[in-house]
Amino acid sequence: MSRPRLIALLLALATLLVYLPAGTHPFVNYDDDDYITNNPPVKQGLTWAGLRWALTTWHASNWHPLTWVSHMADCSLFGLNAGAHHFVSVLLHAANAALLFLLLFRLTAALWPCAFIAALFAWHPLHVESVAWVAERKDVLSTFFALLSLLSYTRYAKESCRRSFWFAVLFLALGLMAKPMLVTLPFILLLLDYWPLRRTGSESTAALLREKTPFFLLAAAACVVTFLAQHHGAAVATLEKVSLAYRLENLPVAYAGYLSKIFWPANLAVFYPLPECYPAATVAAAIALLILISAGAWRARKGSPYGIIGWLWFLGMLVPVIGLVQVGDQALADRYTYFSATGIFLAVTFSAAALARRFHVPGALLTAVAAGILVACLALTAHQLRYWRDAETLFRHAIAVTGENETAQLNLGAALQSKGDWKDALTHYREALRLNARSYEAFSNIGKILYEQGQPAAALEYCVQAVQINPGRATLRNNLALVLAELGRFDEAIQECTLAIQLDPRYASPRFQIGKLLLKKGLGTDSIANLKEALTIDLDNYPMLVYVARVLASDENPQVRNGAEAVALAVRIQRLSPQPQPVALDTMAMAYAEVGNFKLARQLQEQAVNLTEVAGQKEDAAALRNRLELYAQGQPWRESFRITPAPGTK
Repeated sequence: MSRPRLIALLLALATLLVYLPAGTHPFVNYDDDDYITNNPPVKQGLTWAGLRWALTTWHASNWHPLTWVSHMADCSLFGLNAGAHHFVSVLLHAANAALLFLLLFRLTAALWPCAFIAALFAWHPLHVESVAWVAERKDVLSTFFALLSLLSYTRYAKESCRRSFWFAVLFLALGLMAKPMLVTLPFILLLLDYWPLRRTGSESTAALLREKTPFFLLAAAACVVTFLAQHHGAAVATLEKVSLAYRLENLPVAYAGYLSKIFWPANLAVFYPLPECYPAATVAAAIALLILISAGAWRARKGSPYGIIGWLWFLGMLVPVIGLVQVGDQALADRYTYFSATGIFLAVTFSAAALARRFHVPGALLTAVAAGILVACLALTAHQLRYWRDAETLFRHAIAVTGENETAQLNLGAALQSKGDWKDALTHYREALRLNARSYEAFSNIGKILYEQGQPAAALEYCVQAVQINPGRATLRNNLALVLAELGRFDEAIQECTLAIQLDPRYASPRFQIGKLLLKKGLGTDSIANLKEALTIDLDNYPMLVYVARVLASDENPQVRNGAEAVALAVRIQRLSPQPQPVALDTMAMAYAEVGNFKLARQLQEQAVNLTEVAGQKEDAAALRNRLELYAQGQPWRESFRITPAPGTK
């Protein structure tokens, strides 16, 4: 094996080793649910329907079909095993480190500087977010194809291989289908033409620009599609919300912020909120810094072309996310440096190597400094990775390092709520409301907690407030419907669910709620149609499967019961339950009893009884035994799902 290939292999293996702890991490409650765990088309794995959805959806305010397919493939292979999803991202990151080294070495033939740059890319703590966050698979995946595109283009430029040119175009297209941030990659090709490929001396600028036409056309198409997708999802902040003057102030401050984090990666957080305003001195200092670096790189461009190339690489790659088009509420994000920081690594490394040669710095000293930097990066990366071990740790750290952070408060509250710590969750939701009196998420989440605590009347006020602030969000209307249903206001609840479906036709929960409400009103036939439609959308939703199977297996109305369909759902429940819970076993027993398979029904029911008794739930065990006695007598179970509304309610 050649030395460059051996270095690439060792680099990838070391990267896998440092990121190995990510394989034990769960999903987090920030985008991972929207992308994977609560996303029915993705959870169902690779299907033809899923592929059509990936190619046509603007879900999550983006069009990145290849990213969706990547997540679907993971679900097909691993289900919802979070560690396996994490490890795929780690594998891609390790591959990217190796590819970056091979690209730089092919471009410059400078073995050890290229190895150092690739190691910085692989082990810099600023890149932990892109690797350890499953929802950011798009970063590592798009960069994988970007590097393949640059490698193919390099071969074309060096060997005049036309096939490699079209491979470069193809890989850019795939990269854009993973994340549209690569729209500036054609400009990187032009930078590489200047240095180190040095094509600007042999060909005219016009010819080089014409040559890039396919790349620019792809980038332009990606810009249009992304603009439409983000406007469709209302992800782009209006000028009323974030003024043009504020954006122009934020631009130099954000660039300076990214630079400072590259050189001093401390106090990293998953979310950096936009401050209310920037002090004039901060903006002036950031502008002065950018002008100073730009002027220095420009003056040294002839003797040290790598300086201007690396600097423009950094500036250019960040243009789509620097805040002129403000997407989301963040001031900056660590993940945006995943590929853009390579420009700084390149400029600084080659400049340092040139200075070392000029001043005859001993090789041993240079090696020691480089090794020290990489060891520090490894230690910081391992430390930063620990904050991603769960959502609670992640957002507690974000609050600790950023201070007043509404997004972190909301997500910390959600993490605590999922653990049943309602009291502390409410504390953080109320803090989010203090920071933003119009936080519809905080209103809705407080309402959900009150609802879960059996206080629907108190919950109603919060859920109504959330809908009034953001009437176009389907989840808020669905939450309001749950509270209205608990108060017996069935017709109003159905109306809210209907509006939620109109807002998001692929949202299963409101269809499911309509089905339950119609069943309670005694409209069994219409109910079943809605329940089945909800399952069609979210086929692996465990609670929904159990509920619908119970209805089909045991409802008093013979027009509703369907033993064969109940058994089919029971089989699916069994597949999703490697360690069945009593309610699942009880439901499966109902289904098999309905089709006359009382032997299997008794076996399943006995397991349910045993598990319940072991848990010390005597009342539940007694109810399960009642059903077991019926199955022993060859009788199925019957129950009513209809609830008569209280007098004076609808």
